[in-house]
Formats: sequence, C-alpha cells, structure tokens
Amino acid sequence: MDTKILLENGTNELEVLEFKLDGNAYGINVAKIKEIITYQPVTPVPNAHPSVEGIFMPRDTMITAIDLKNCLQRGTAQPGGLFIITSFNKLDIAFHVDSVVGIHRVSWRDIIKPGSTVSTTEEGVSTGIIKFEDRLIIILDFEKIVTDINPETGLKLTDIEEMGERHRNDVPILIAEDSPLLNKLIVDSLHKAGYANLIHTENGQQAYDVIQECKKEGTLKEHVQCVITDIEMPLMDGHRLTKLIKSDEETKDIPVVIFSSLVNDEMKRKGASLGANAQLSKPEIGNLVRTVDELVLNLN
Repeated sequence: MDTKILLENGTNELEVLEFKLDGNAYGINVAKIKEIITYQPVTPVPNAHPSVEGIFMPRDTMITAIDLKNCLQRGTAQPGGLFIITSFNKLDIAFHVDSVVGIHRVSWRDIIKPGSTVSTTEEGVSTGIIKFEDRLIIILDFEKIVTDINPETGLKLTDIEEMGERHRNDVPILIAEDSPLLNKLIVDSLHKAGYANLIHTENGQQAYDVIQECKKEGTLKEHVQCVITDIEMPLMDGHRLTKLIKSDEETKDIPVVIFSSLVNDEMKRKGASLGANAQLSKPEIGNLVRTVDELVLNLN
C-alpha cells in the first residue's frame, strides 16, 4: 500500500481508504492500516462481545477479528470479503468488510462533521464525512468502536488516581482534541492531576486561532505555555498545528505534546521532524501527565 503521505510534513492532508459494507461507503485513515488480507476462518471466543467474530493468527500473530457490520447494527458478517488489519492505541485488530474501493487523498478542511446526513447509529461512531463524486463516505471512529467493545482499551484513568493528591498548578495548557468524550476525559484527568488553567478546543484550527489571538493581545505566556494535541482532527490536524507552532519565532519554544492513537514508529519520526517535544499513545494518560510535568517544570 502506498502511504508516502506519511513521510510528508504538516500538509494538513490524509489518505482515506474507502471500503464497502452492506452496500454503503465507509472510510478509514490509511495511517491506521497495517495490511489488507482476504477473509480467513476465525476461532470463536467463548463469552466474547457480540461484535467479536473470533481470533486468527496470520504470520503467527494473534489478531482479534471484529464484525463491523454488527458494530453498525446492520446484521452479521458472513464468511468472505476482506480483513482490514489496523494498528492504533498499541493494538492490532482486524475489521471484517465486504470490499475495498480505493484510496483518496483529502484535506482535513474537506471533512464534514457528522450530523443529520447519517443515521443515529453511524453518527455515534463517525468522525467525519467526505463528499466524493456522487456519494458520501463516512469515516468511522475505530477507536470508539474498539473502546465500546472493550472499555479497558480506552484511557487508563486509574493511572491518574494512583498518582494520589497533587498540588494545584496554574501553568496554562491548550488542548486540541475533536472527540467530545476524550476532550472531557483529558481535561478531567489534568484537573485531577492539579492542572487548573486549561483551554480546550475541538481541532487544530481552533487551537491555532487561540494562539494567534493571544499573540495579537500580547498574552501568550498567560494563556499558552504547553499544547496537547491529537493528530486526526477536522479543519487542521495536529501535525499541521505542530508545524505552525514550531516554525513561528514567537511560539517555537512552547512545548507540544502529541497525544494520539496513531503514535507509532513511523508517525513518531514525522512528529519529531515537525518539532514535537513528546509523542504518546492515547491509553497512556498517566504518562501524559508525567510528560507535561517534566515539560512545564523546565519552563518555570
């Protein structure tokens, strides 16, 4: 699979793999995909979630197969089709689909937030919609799908509780995260960790607008001394935001922490080339707090 876009820096673009399921068009960020293989029989797991088809072992690696049709309440998958094997949040998971259409290169600015154009079921697990030629491609929130099946794969909030009581810290932190649930969980976790001065935004563009406004008013240090950003976000992604911050003389010294399900070796190289100070996978909320501690203590 051609993923050369992963080698480019801060383009605010992504590649989306379009696939078919029950005659409908869906999409997944190519950065999440390890490989696509033809369907192979799986071994059912006793007492598993209804959306878990079973397990199989391509190349001696155990993979959990997810019935995506079941997740979207569109019935049950039948033998055949393809497995899209993904890697995010330090998990390798196969999603059962009918067929693959192709790869489209799009700007994050062209991705529409889900709304009345999709059903209630799909809206709950959709991060955005692409209008392509004569159809709409619904980009699914695979992290939410997996977390709904197994909540233990989500943010490990127990890591925060294990830190015990902490002193209040007024260092201003700017957060860019498009998932309302994750945005709230990150804010709540930082509050529990003592960080009380937080600005949270829904995407990189909103976060960048805050920085620009603070620059204009001369209040940057009072409002932004650290940035925590997701990678996948509408309008402006986290890599583009990082590039803009680090290429500006007034903001280049602000620590940027990339906190994303997409953090792997390849994406770490990209983030490092853009100047990110730290990059963490989303389950590691405890490590996020410790990393922020190290970065802001060095500034104060």
